[in-house]
This record gives sequence, structure tokens and C-alpha cells, in this order.
Amino acid sequence: MKAITHNDVIQGFYTEEHVYPTTKSLWKQFIEFSDRQEYNRLGWVVAGILGHGTIFTIATLAAVTLMGNIFVLYIIACCAMVMVVVVNLAALPTKYTVPVFFLSLLIDFGVIITAIILH
Repeated sequence: MKAITHNDVIQGFYTEEHVYPTTKSLWKQFIEFSDRQEYNRLGWVVAGILGHGTIFTIATLAAVTLMGNIFVLYIIACCAMVMVVVVNLAALPTKYTVPVFFLSLLIDFGVIITAIILH
């Protein structure tokens, strides 16, 4: 009965451990960075609301105004600002607020480039 329930022959054949190098994607590294920034949460809130509201959105709206007053670009720039404000006022962790902040900056730069192209 021991031979049926306990098989000593199979044990020991696979002694090598296969270790595959793990590579993390750039997105996963960015999310881990965002998660580690929880101790500096107030700084990210300030950068998101004040930095976006006083520098980035104003610069984007100024570029749109100087390049021809395209109304759709105004709406997109304001929605990027609102995105940052809503995420910060909802008191979400930095795992969410930091990527939304950088996404809104990309949207602002896209609006500026679009305004330049359409001029």
C-alpha cells in the first residue's frame, strides 16, 4: 500500500530551479513610483491643483487664444484641469492622482501642439 500512496521515485528528478529574469514594464514602474509617493501626498495635491491651475492650464489657454481661439481646445484644456481637481478632491491615493496629473499634462501639451498645427 505504501507504493501506491507514496512515490519516492518521482521526488528528486527536478532539482534545478528555473529562474527567469523579470522585467517590469514602464507603466508598472510608474505605478510603483506613484504608490511609493504616498508619504508626499500633500505635495502632489499642491502640484496638481495649484501647479495646474496657475501654470499649465493658463499657459495652455493662452496658447489656444494666441493661435486662433478654437473653442473645442478650450473645452479639452478645462476638462484636463477638472480631471486633476476631481481626483484630488476625492482624496484618492497617489497611485491614482499622480498618473492622472501626468495624463492631464500630456493632454495640455497635445492641446498646445494642436493649436500650433491648426494655426
